[in-house]
Amino acid sequence: MLPLERFAVHSAYSDPGAFAHRLRELPDDVDAVCAAARGAIAHYRAELPDLPEERRHEVDLRWLARTLALDAQRHPEPLTVARPLEQRVAGCCRDHALFVVGALREKGVPARSRVGFVDYFSPVYHHDHVVVEHHDGERWVRTDPELDGDAWPFDPRDLPTGAGAPFVTAAEVWSGYRAGQVDASLFGVFPGSPFAGPEFVRGYVVFEVAHRFGDELLLWDDWGAAGDTVRPGEAHALVDEVAELLLRSDGGDAGAEEELAARYRQDERLHPGRWVVQHSPYGGDDVRVDLQAR
Repeated sequence: MLPLERFAVHSAYSDPGAFAHRLRELPDDVDAVCAAARGAIAHYRAELPDLPEERRHEVDLRWLARTLALDAQRHPEPLTVARPLEQRVAGCCRDHALFVVGALREKGVPARSRVGFVDYFSPVYHHDHVVVEHHDGERWVRTDPELDGDAWPFDPRDLPTGAGAPFVTAAEVWSGYRAGQVDASLFGVFPGSPFAGPEFVRGYVVFEVAHRFGDELLLWDDWGAAGDTVRPGEAHALVDEVAELLLRSDGGDAGAEEELAARYRQDERLHPGRWVVQHSPYGGDDVRVDLQAR
């Protein structure tokens, strides 16, 4: 398996840059770090549905350093102080996860984001979601930074895994769909959304492997096999292979982890190049983004 230290090193996206000291000031407790993420970032749909148009660019800040810069501009107080809801940076689950991953990596803790779906926001639907995994010295522990308190029938700081888990990875969903065991139409952004179903899940498998290896891209980015530039048949075969490697890697197969890492580095259909097409969750124009223009 890849050395755990690899996950303790910042990616281009989790690097806090000049604001590293603000993350280092946070307590070591994961629950406190999750609380700080919620106190600095608000979900653009669930918490800030009436966000003014001039602030909608916040959901595309992409790099943690930019999110922290905007927060620091508005709030000189430490990140342990929750900001008023309307003054928090607009983002989504990906941004909450990136905040926590960045804070843990800044403290030398191996951490990564996981892309998949959850059943705890709706009793009949599986919403797309990003959570965090950190290694506690013995195992990978899964946590949802957006959840607080004890109102859940599981521990938000140690989410169960396996059959019947509240969070399932995109690879698990895709593999279940391909085996005829999962109705992929029940997986997407929200019920009735055009962003749902088999092709959406397939794209999220590519997001999952990208996030695993340090390309924590926006959930509305488009490139290679994550978009529509690869023929469906070819994309299905590719994602079948990648999903299997993800599942084997999660099961502790060191060879699968190494093979997956090599595939991701070498296959241009999987990893983004210098540019991605950034769509808009608000229905705005597509934008071609230079990923090196931090």
